[in-house]
Amino acid sequence: MPAIDLPLLIDAARAAGDISLSFHGRSPTVWEKDGDQGPVTEADLAVNRMLSERLRAARPEYGWLSEETPDDTDRLAAQRVFVIDPIDGTRAFIRGDKDWAHAIAVVEDGVPIAGVVYLPARSLMFAAALGHGATCNGRPIRVSGQSNVARAQVLTTKPNLAPHHWSGGVPPFTRGFRSSLAYRMALAAEGKFDAMLTLRPSWEWDIAAGAVIVSEAGGDVTDRRGRPLRFNTPKRQLDGVIAGGAVVPALLAALA
Repeated sequence: MPAIDLPLLIDAARAAGDISLSFHGRSPTVWEKDGDQGPVTEADLAVNRMLSERLRAARPEYGWLSEETPDDTDRLAAQRVFVIDPIDGTRAFIRGDKDWAHAIAVVEDGVPIAGVVYLPARSLMFAAALGHGATCNGRPIRVSGQSNVARAQVLTTKPNLAPHHWSGGVPPFTRGFRSSLAYRMALAAEGKFDAMLTLRPSWEWDIAAGAVIVSEAGGDVTDRRGRPLRFNTPKRQLDGVIAGGAVVPALLAALA
């Protein structure tokens, strides 16, 4: 029963927000990760530590996959796994911006069944459980019905507009951007944007929570080739992501 886990995730996300806001705008200590994987702050690590202690104590039989925890391949044998990004959009967090999120999901047999994307600096809690719909601050949300690419608003980065990605030229949609991938997915689920896309390999922890929220909001979520997303894999990465409402099939058809 996926809904059983959702209150646990919501409470954990709120606790994460209390920690992250105590560091936000106060010049937290920052380190650069090895392998050009970007920055991590003392806030990321503090949130990760709290989530690990809290969630694993509540569900000791679940596996664990987090951006800020060394990978333990024992998770691959677990039926259910927490998939966590303690702070998605760390660069925005460091700048003092508001567009960063806590992304927390439960994956069962490779499929996200419950997830939250919480933006404490914006007081936005997106949440969903499989078969129970998606909400923002408790209000039901739904993806956009816009199917015309030329009229669509799509969240993506400029490199995704390079001509070689598209078979017949870059579609004439209006581009938007937010720092957090999880937040982009939540905005597509809410219908404030018609879709989001990223064509580069994407970490599972950035996507898992948003995937169930978009799906439960009535949307489509695939990789860049139109295939269903699978999580808790050895590689921990997805082959790009396209998520949103009625325009998703047209975007997939336009890709090279």
